[in-house]
Amino acid sequence: MFVVIAYDCTDDKRRLRVAKTLLDYGDRVQYSVFEADLDKTLLKEMMQRLAQIINPQEDSVRIYHICQNCLAKTQFQGQGHLTQQETFFII
Repeated sequence: MFVVIAYDCTDDKRRLRVAKTLLDYGDRVQYSVFEADLDKTLLKEMMQRLAQIINPQEDSVRIYHICQNCLAKTQFQGQGHLTQQETFFII
């Protein structure tokens, strides 16, 4: 499933840790916005890792699920393209 993750952390160290964690799952498309194409297992793993980093009283992480129909209607102005996850097979 394609997701857009946006975050806002009040603490610089937490903000950096969130960004580094998200790099393990997707691509940064703006300063605090990432795109990722994840299966349910990876999404759950990512959410668990983020929950261990953020302070829920001060920080915010939003995960928006984008359906394939809506994804096809994505529009851009200026630079940008949708995140393309590489497909590979281990034999």
